[in-house]
Amino acid sequence: MLGWALTFLVVAIIAALLGFGGIAIASAGIAKMLFFVFLVLFAVTLLAALVRGRPIS
Repeated sequence: MLGWALTFLVVAIIAALLGFGGIAIASAGIAKMLFFVFLVLFAVTLLAALVRGRPIS
């Protein structure tokens, strides 16, 4: 999921450099949303592993 967020970020940067403002804004919004979903899933997984007492590998 983090890979998709980075992909949309790169698309947003390239679109902004080429002057496609609408595409850049949309891609940046998608990248931001995917990044925050990734962070939430990471935090939930980390907390679940800590509660269960299993080592994080």
